[in-house]
Amino acid sequence: MTEPKTGTLRVPGAELHYDVRSAGSSAHPVLLIIGSPMVAAGFVTLAGHFTDRTVVTYDPRGLGRSNRRDSRVDNSPTVQAEDVHALIEALGTGPVEMFASSGGAVTALALVAVHPEDVVTLVAHEPPLIPVLSDSAAAGRALEGVRDAYEANGSGAGMAAFMAMTSWRGEFTEEYFAQPRPDPAAFGMRTDDDGSRDDPLLSDRSWAVTSYRPNVNALIASPTRIVVAVGEESQGLFTGRTSVATADLLGQRATVFPSHHGGFVGEEFGYPGQPEAFAHKLREVLSSS
Repeated sequence: MTEPKTGTLRVPGAELHYDVRSAGSSAHPVLLIIGSPMVAAGFVTLAGHFTDRTVVTYDPRGLGRSNRRDSRVDNSPTVQAEDVHALIEALGTGPVEMFASSGGAVTALALVAVHPEDVVTLVAHEPPLIPVLSDSAAAGRALEGVRDAYEANGSGAGMAAFMAMTSWRGEFTEEYFAQPRPDPAAFGMRTDDDGSRDDPLLSDRSWAVTSYRPNVNALIASPTRIVVAVGEESQGLFTGRTSVATADLLGQRATVFPSHHGGFVGEEFGYPGQPEAFAHKLREVLSSS
């Protein structure tokens, strides 16, 4: 695999930056890896485990290096799906295999629903889809609590609330809402407020992602092989439950991957997963088509 070569692609309202790690001639389709709000930098370790094929990563519009000119700040999975469609067309290599994590998995489900010819196999890893949950109203309320903590006291408070939400096991009951707001210092986070309120994870800018309703009929009818993946440590937690529920809607069982929601990340992040074992499982799933 060569060193990544960065390209740019102009799409309506944005300029996307993407990285191509070329393996030269390969029997495998291109492996496109996407996230949201995670950008390409979050997938460097995972990409390094697939040196036998060309791997493409990108920064979604308005995130990382990808500038936007559409006068919007929300992260819409349907808009990002069209961006990814344009990227696949620009690559000119035909249908891709795709690993998509978190909000990227939601984008990927939106993409396959309208452009099924783009993707041979989709591994949708822990899509945070609130509408698929039986306690969707309570989950939405919990997410509002994260936003409220962030708006009131800044990123430390918001992230502490986010961690409390995503580590809660089972449905969001009144016991959850009766808890006091968590102290960011207890998580080793900053307690001051820098005044910014544009974090794509803690604000309401990504609510279009979490509120997205997948087009189940279109996904089932699609020729794309869809595998919904869940981390072994995530089962029973928010994104673990959304993964299991999404898989159930598609008539399948969620495929268990090693580690947690970021199980593919390496030591360059504060909460590393098990990237080698994760990559091994991903290769196994892709090769079983």
